Formats: sequence, structure tokens, C-alpha cells
Amino acid sequence: MTDVARVIATVNGAVAEVRLNRPDVRNAMDDQMRNELMVVLDDLNQDEAVRVVVLTGEGTAFCSGGDISAMKSRLDTGAGQLGLNGWKRVRRVSGLMKALHDLDKITIAAVNGPAFGFGMDLALCCDFLVAADAAVFSMSYVLRGLIPDGGGMYFLPRRVGLARAKELIFSGRRVDAEEALALGIVDRVVPLDQLSASAAAWALELAPPMPTAVSLTKAILNRTFELSADEVFALGAQATAICYTSDEHRDSVTQFLEATKARKGSS
Repeated sequence: MTDVARVIATVNGAVAEVRLNRPDVRNAMDDQMRNELMVVLDDLNQDEAVRVVVLTGEGTAFCSGGDISAMKSRLDTGAGQLGLNGWKRVRRVSGLMKALHDLDKITIAAVNGPAFGFGMDLALCCDFLVAADAAVFSMSYVLRGLIPDGGGMYFLPRRVGLARAKELIFSGRRVDAEEALALGIVDRVVPLDQLSASAAAWALELAPPMPTAVSLTKAILNRTFELSADEVFALGAQATAICYTSDEHRDSVTQFLEATKARKGSS
């Protein structure tokens, strides 16, 4: 096992940058990187000072997908265990994607280069996507005889619609940054040399002054396509009741009333 961390987290105030760190293989995801990313996300989720997490890649790629050499090793497993081992592994992968998608923090994918297969799924799991003009996207699973097992079948239709998602998944074709913006896969495109600064600046703009309200709202919004209006209203009522008890709400109301009183007193 290498001593070099496959995932590097850097916290700067309210913003944490999480960098995939296997540039020699274009940040291909193996089991060790997946496990390290799970630990990093869990640590950041418990850090109350962190409000926004930016996910990006070291080197020239965001994430080129699953590690092909690891795929070969799995195929060498005895036939009697191959299916069961694969099922267990995909369940672990699903756990990672759910952890990223459900993170209490706002998440931004800063896509610096190719985001293929699992790498594209990682980006789609985030709340927002900003891409460098050098970024390229591909739901490349079909090119390896696989289905999108990293959440792409769930997340991509929600960004581009069902028919377009089918076309991108069935073909596995490459989509450059400008087309990705036009399709709604990404939210912003910037020059590569401005990506890091742009993502950090956007993170600061988004960093919620009221993290309790934002976390509760995100948890509901992430489920709205599967819920009825009545269910959304019910969850909203529960979340509002929690907000009523928060120091953030109390302090905000107090500050507003004091500021209003001060303005009236000076007029």
C-alpha cells in the first residue's frame, strides 16, 4: 500500500477543497481512493466550520473513471465469487455516492479535465458543477460493457431530461465543456487557469450564513422529484420547527429588529 494519500483535503475557513490525487492514472478510482474519500467526506461533514466542499482532481484530469487494472484483477476472481463480490463492491460504491450527495454541506465539482464514467457520476453527485474549458465528459460505462453504477442513471436525467440522458448513456460519447453547459450538465465554464479561483470564489458566495436552514432545505430538495407536494409540505413543516429552535434563527430575528429600531431612531 502506497503512503501517498489518494485524496487530499485542504480547509480554508468555511471552504474545504477535496482533491483526488492519482494524477499518474488520471485520478482513476480504485478501492483505496474510494475508502479515503469516504473518510474525508465524513470528517468534513462533522466539521461545523466548513460550509462548502469543492471536489476537484490533481493534474490534467478530474477522474477518468474506474481503475481498469482493478477491473482486470476482479475478472481473475473465481467465477463462483465474481457476481457476489461485484454486488458487494457496487453497494460500497453506492454508499460513497450517497454520502457525497447527502452531505450536509454545499458541494461544488470543479471539473478540471476529463470526467469519464464514475468520474462524471462523481461530478453529477455534487450540488453545482463548474468546468474548465478543457473539461470533457463521457458516460463511458457502455464502452466497457457496464451500466452506470455510480448514480448517473439517477442524477443525469435530473439535469438534462430522460431522453437526452439515454442518448448520452447509450452512446458513451464525449461532450466538451461548451456542449455540457448548453445541455445543463454543468452550471458554469471558465478558463482552466481560472478554475480553482473561480470555484473558491463561488464557494464563498454560496457559503451559507445559516447552515442549519441550508442543510435541512438541501435534504428536502434532494428528494422532491420522488415526493408528493403533501410530503414536501410535511417535511418543510418539520424542518421549520427545527429552525425555530436554532440560534441562527433567534440571532437573525434579534439583529433585524435591533437594526430596524436603530434606523427609526436615527430618522
